[in-house]
Amino acid sequence: MADVARVAGVSAQTVSRALSGHPNVQEKTRAKVLAAVEQLGYRMNNAARMLSSGHSRTIGIVLLQTGFYSRTAVTLGVEEAARDAGYAVSSATSPSLEPAAVEEAMSRLADQGVDGIVLALPLIQVTKRIEELTTAIPTITIDGSRTSTTEIVAVDQSQAARLATQHLLDLGHETVWHVSGPAEWLDAVSRSEGWRSTLEAAGVTPPPELKGDWSPASGYHNGLILARIPEVTAVFVSSDEMAFGVIRAFHELGRRVPEDISVVGVDDITLAEYCSPSLTTVAQPFGDMGRLAVEHLLRYIADPQTTLAPASVEPVLVVRASTGPAPVR
Repeated sequence: MADVARVAGVSAQTVSRALSGHPNVQEKTRAKVLAAVEQLGYRMNNAARMLSSGHSRTIGIVLLQTGFYSRTAVTLGVEEAARDAGYAVSSATSPSLEPAAVEEAMSRLADQGVDGIVLALPLIQVTKRIEELTTAIPTITIDGSRTSTTEIVAVDQSQAARLATQHLLDLGHETVWHVSGPAEWLDAVSRSEGWRSTLEAAGVTPPPELKGDWSPASGYHNGLILARIPEVTAVFVSSDEMAFGVIRAFHELGRRVPEDISVVGVDDITLAEYCSPSLTTVAQPFGDMGRLAVEHLLRYIADPQTTLAPASVEPVLVVRASTGPAPVR
C-alpha cells in the first residue's frame, strides 16, 4: 500500500480509503490510486486487513450437500449481494441435517473468521454448540428455522400451498391430492399445513398425503400410485423436481395432463417452463431471498444489538399448461 501511495502521490490512508470505496475520496484522486494499483499489480492482503480492522469482509453460507436447484439459486443470490457490498463468500456444506453435521460446517466457517453466517438449511434441532456459534457470530437463516439469536428471511410456505391448492379448487376440482416433501424440512411441513387448511376451509376433507424426498424419482413413484386412483383429478406437488416425476408417471400410465389430472409444483425452476406440458407452479424468488439475507446480515454485523423483524418474501402463482378445468365425469 505504501508503494501505491508513493506512485499515486497520496498518503497510504488515502489509498486505503480509495480502495474501500470511502465517499470522501475525490474521483480524480481515486483514479490516480487505481492507476497506481494497475501499474504495480497491487492486491490487498486480506489477512493483514483482518488483523488491522478485526473484520474479514467474508460471509459464510452453510448449505446441505445436495444438487437441488433451490440451493444453487439461493447461493447465487447471496454471492451477488455480497460481491456488491465488497464481501467474499465462503461456503461450507453439511452432508445431512443431523445437528453434529451442521455444527461441524458452522465451526469450519468460524475458524475462517467469517464476519457473519447465512444458514441455508432447516434447523430441526438446536444444540448448545449451535447456540454458542450463532451468539458469537451474526447469523441469518433462510429456511424458517432459528435459534435464540438468529434472524429470519423466508418465503411464506403456507401461502405458497394455499395459492396452489386454491387455484385447483377454483378450476372446479372436488379435492386436491398432495405429494409432500420430507418431514424434517420445515418448508415441507408448512406447505402440507397450507394445503390441508385450504381444503378444510373449503369444506373438503383432505385425502391421504403422499410422502416424497424432493427427488424426481420420489415424484415418479408417487405418481404411479396416484395414476391408479380414478378419482384423482388434481395434485399439488411440493417441488417442481418431484412434479416432473409425477407427470412422467401419469404419461406412462395414460393419464393426460391436464385433461385428466392437473398438476401444480413449487419453486418455478428454469425447467418448469420447458417441460411438457409447461408446469404451473408457485414461484419462489430465490435470488431475492439470498440478497435480502445478505442485507439483513450486514446490518446485523454493523450493529449486533439491532433488532430486525423477520423478513418474508411473497410467493407468486405462475399459471401454465399443466392445470385446467376438472374433467367432466
